[in-house]
Parts: sequence; structure tokens; C-alpha cells
Amino acid sequence: MSEHHHEICDHHHEVSAKSVKLLIFSFAINMLLSLAEIIGGIIAGSVALIGDALHNTSDALSILIAVIAYKIGHRKASVKYTYGFKRAEIIGGFVNLILLFISGCYLLIEGIERLINPQTIDGMLIVIISVLALIIDTATAKISHHHAHHNTNMRMVFIHNLADALGSIGVIVSGLCVMWFGIYRLDGIIALLIAAYMIFQAVVSFPKIVNILMNAAPEYLNRDEIIKAVCAVKGVRNVHHIHLWSVSEHEVSLECHVETDNPDAIKKISHLLAEKFDIHHSTIQIESDHNCHDCEL
Repeated sequence: MSEHHHEICDHHHEVSAKSVKLLIFSFAINMLLSLAEIIGGIIAGSVALIGDALHNTSDALSILIAVIAYKIGHRKASVKYTYGFKRAEIIGGFVNLILLFISGCYLLIEGIERLINPQTIDGMLIVIISVLALIIDTATAKISHHHAHHNTNMRMVFIHNLADALGSIGVIVSGLCVMWFGIYRLDGIIALLIAAYMIFQAVVSFPKIVNILMNAAPEYLNRDEIIKAVCAVKGVRNVHHIHLWSVSEHEVSLECHVETDNPDAIKKISHLLAEKFDIHHSTIQIESDHNCHDCEL
């Protein structure tokens, strides 16, 4: 006797069609900004400006990933993809992190080179482009902030664009120091700070994404606590063969074998898992002829 209990309970509001249009617009202006910064950085000879462009590009890609994840994630499950396409966002995020890490390493090398061998840069051009970048980054952050309080993807877009705005301020300071004081090494220092931020974000986010791809149990759930709670359900004598894993960033699945003669055990356990542990996708196998009467951990 078994039951496959699957309830969809989304605690994170879905991205609306209007939000998707805003994301597409944000992606477009951020890519144009990155292109302008790269061209301006090459002309002005500023590695900090190029670094800000690389960071901005990675954030623009994260916006694109959010849009693609929305489109793919809303596709229905198929015979082949029985879980649906919810991991599209995770796979895209994994690729984005690799690109972010590589860009950060490149910028780190360039920043060190500029500290050792500072070069003449065009401070005025850097300031002009960075002021434009600051305006666009601030506007994009404002657009995403409207939905950031109830949607994870939009909140991440907001945080990234806010960080971009702060990075643009740093590049502006670098350009002004070149114009007013002739301090060229600050360009390399700003580049190193941006590189450090990019690498830090990639390294910190990497384990979480890998854990989901490896079907690991979420860190916030304790397996022993789940077993103890299930064993406390009336009529349950034993729980074993427990498998707990993340289907996507916000959806967790659980399957287990339960020894009980209580016909209502499945319903009670499913309700318990949903209410206490936020697990809305559970597969419970009932075993009524097991001889062991002690709950197993």
C-alpha cells in the first residue's frame, strides 16, 4: 500500500508577466551598459572600468537566466522529464557561477598587473561612463526593487544591481583621483576589489547549487528530527529507507517506508511533513507486516 502525495504550495510568488517584461528590459540596458563600459575601458585604458563591465555582464546574465527559468519552468512535466523543468534555473545558475569565477580571476590578474605597472588612463572618460553606469544601475535596481520583497529572483536581481551601483561609484572615485591627483594605481585597486567580490560571490554560492544538483538534503532540514516526528504519529511503529533531496531551490521531496496498521497514517504524515517541515512532495510506502517495533534512525 502506498500513496504519492504531491501538493504545490508556493511560498515564493511567481514572477508575473509584467515582471518578466521588466527583467527583459533590465537585461537589455545592462548588456548595452556593459558594452559601453568595455569599449570605454579599452579606450581609456581602465581595467577597473572593464572589471565593472564584466561584473555587470554576469549580473545581466543572471537576469537572462531568471527569464529563461520562468519560461522553461512553466512547461509541463513530460514522460521523460517527470519532475518538470524546475532545475533549469539551477543549471543556468551553475553555468553563470563558473563564468563569474573565471571573469573574477581574469580581473584579479589584470588588477595585480596594473598595481605593478600602472598605466596612464583617461580619467574624464572613465567618470562620464561610470556616471552613466551608476544611473542605469540605480534605475534597474529600482525596477527590480518593486517586486523584490515577494520574489527570490527579483530580489537577487535587485541585490546584484545595487552592488553594481556601488561598483560604479568606486570607478568614479578612481577616475576623479586620476583627474585631480594623478593617482593611477587606484584603478588597479578598484579592479581588485571588484574581482574579490565576484570570486567571493561565486565561491559562496557554489556549494548550494552543487548540493541541489547532487540531490543532497537541504541544510535547514534535520533527518533525525523528521524521523522522530513521523514516529510520533499514532500507529507508526517504524520508519526507514528515508530519502530526502532538493528538487529545486525551493522544493524538497521525501520518500520513506513506514511500518503501521493505521489506514490514516499516510494522510497524517503528509500533513505533518507539509506543516512542520515545509515538505509538500512526499512518497510514503506503508509496510504492515514488519516485525520491528522500534523506530530506526
